[in-house]
Amino acid sequence: MSMKTRILVVDDEAAIHRFLTPALEASDYQVVSVTNGSDAVRRIAGSAPDGVILDLGLPDMDGKEVIAKVRAFSDVPIVVLSARDREAEKIEALDLGADDYVNKPFGIGELLARVRAALRHRKGGAAEQSVFAVGPIEIDVPAHRATSAGSDLKLTPKEFELLVLLARNAGKVMTHRQILAAVWGPAHVEDTQYLRVYVGQLRQKIEADPAEPRLILTEPGIGYRMGE
Repeated sequence: MSMKTRILVVDDEAAIHRFLTPALEASDYQVVSVTNGSDAVRRIAGSAPDGVILDLGLPDMDGKEVIAKVRAFSDVPIVVLSARDREAEKIEALDLGADDYVNKPFGIGELLARVRAALRHRKGGAAEQSVFAVGPIEIDVPAHRATSAGSDLKLTPKEFELLVLLARNAGKVMTHRQILAAVWGPAHVEDTQYLRVYVGQLRQKIEADPAEPRLILTEPGIGYRMGE
């Protein structure tokens, strides 16, 4: 019998645990609950859960500090769940290594979808493949070739690199800084307007309707997400 996927829920609100635990268990996850950051770090280091749902407003330390501590030794998927809605908070959490961010109040369906996407990403999937597909887009990295519904896409080298990065992280929010550093290098992490131009060019080539994109989705003020 296969082991259930274990999710660590880190939140100091008892009501969140009462709501989340049965919802996660109904989706066939095993749930472990803690109420502070220190216990969360110890649990992740000691028992290695498959995924983490993390509140930022913890009693003993900021949730972003938890992310930084955990990323020093683990790549466990982390989905932040927080009432903080400032873009700067989201960007910092994502740049520190969180896989996704869901605002409170939240819908359980959206949260579960974000958790599934984070788990898929960390288990390898397309990130370990050289040939893979996202929706109608098929990408052959060694051949430097991308097609949409079987037709070749005429992409510049940077457009191709940007597409590969977003596709390999499909379902995950990537900040402007993360994308710029990965594709153009650390010296360009502030060139967000430059990135917008390239995203616009790429959408013209891969979207059925670039004005209503379904593949490269904008996370306002934060970055982009490749739809799954």
